[in-house]
Amino acid sequence: MNQIVPVLLCGGVGSRLWPVSRQGRPKQYLNLIGEDSMLQQTLKRLEGLDQAPPIIVCNEEHRFLVAEQTRQIGIESARIILEPEGKNTAPAIALAALVASATDPDSALLVLPADHYIGRPEHLRAAVKEALDVALHTKLVTFGLVPTRAETGYGYIKRGETLSGNVAVLDQFIEKPNEVSAKGYLDSGEYVWNSGMFLFKAGRFLDALSEFQPTIVAACRAAMANSESDMNFVRPDSKAFAKCPSESIDYAVMEHTTDGAVVSLDCDWSDIGAWSALWDTGGKDGEGNVTYGDVVLDNTRNSYVRSQSRLVTTSGVSDLVVVETVDAVMVADRHSVQDVKNIVSMLKSQQRSEADAHHRVFRPWGFYESLIVGDGFQVKRIVVNPGQQLSLQMHHHRAEHWVVVRGTAAVINGDQTMTLVKDQSTFVPVATQHRLSNAGAVPLELIEVQTGSYFGEDDIVRFDDDYGR
Repeated sequence: MNQIVPVLLCGGVGSRLWPVSRQGRPKQYLNLIGEDSMLQQTLKRLEGLDQAPPIIVCNEEHRFLVAEQTRQIGIESARIILEPEGKNTAPAIALAALVASATDPDSALLVLPADHYIGRPEHLRAAVKEALDVALHTKLVTFGLVPTRAETGYGYIKRGETLSGNVAVLDQFIEKPNEVSAKGYLDSGEYVWNSGMFLFKAGRFLDALSEFQPTIVAACRAAMANSESDMNFVRPDSKAFAKCPSESIDYAVMEHTTDGAVVSLDCDWSDIGAWSALWDTGGKDGEGNVTYGDVVLDNTRNSYVRSQSRLVTTSGVSDLVVVETVDAVMVADRHSVQDVKNIVSMLKSQQRSEADAHHRVFRPWGFYESLIVGDGFQVKRIVVNPGQQLSLQMHHHRAEHWVVVRGTAAVINGDQTMTLVKDQSTFVPVATQHRLSNAGAVPLELIEVQTGSYFGEDDIVRFDDDYGR
């Protein structure tokens, strides 16, 4: 069997899953179901297929999240393409196809959104194996999900003549239907949901894209011709990529090609598009409730209640979604959770940081979170992973006092170098070069008290940085 190259698309913010999913850490990087993130689950469910190292297309802002999450599950050789800006799925897949075809134009690309849930991954693997022979014979294959209800929120695909087994000619793409049409599609048995998953040869996809959308291919080729690489990251040229039209693969290729095929797939799938999807897929108690975290329920039915930082209780309610984070609480009718995106839009219009930024901010070396912000001071908790270090830096407008609460810190403070352990501290004056490193085998945790006139992240002057910032 030819090796498959998984291509994971990590775009999107997941605004309907606010306040947990935000721009700084969207749903594909969150542990919404189980211990692994959605990205990690997507990669793990491919185990058992004959596959090459994956190609992951993501935002520059999330590059170290992707690198760390792939490393955590033992994938060290992923190629990570950093999109200069989001241009929808056709350009993202074109960038991945260009990377893959540089070594083998016949590479079989298995294109997957990184934020879907699949309850029966063995069915996906079987469908991929069934589709591979068709894809290697120049077909552009998509996977259609066997519908379980008359859903008006998904696009549909009409199956044509059967080619073999569950594989059929791709007859027609259909936009999200009304309820009457959706019921007709379900009853006919000829239609499947559009999953956004694909399998085709890299060169074959580029040929089709060149035929139907030559400007996309031209812009992506120019962006890759002037790309830069460091570590596992590939950075397409931003000026060239800016000229690329924004288009989905469906509109750009699949709706026009005469070489489309569709494989029917029944795998307990959800796009986790809103909080109600987590209620649908979660393990329910006797009253139909799904809970996460420190939750106590009384006389509550058919609700999803999630706590991330404190006790959450409900009494005498039903059909609700309640989601708590450190800096926000969201309560919605379970049947209206698609409208959570309206809250995000309102917060953005008010320039509220909660719309995009998390209380906990992840960095390639670990994370920090703000505990207290006052007039002229700020208190943060900082956690540095083993073997990692912050940049050598200084600040013009603030001084810092560090107190170690766990682990071993290696510190550069002006012309001094020192090692600090639990209960030891140091003071970093304004305009003093300093660096913090984890010198131990466990996470380093410390409390940082900042004093000064300005605490923005742009008051960082870096002199040396392991991560190229």
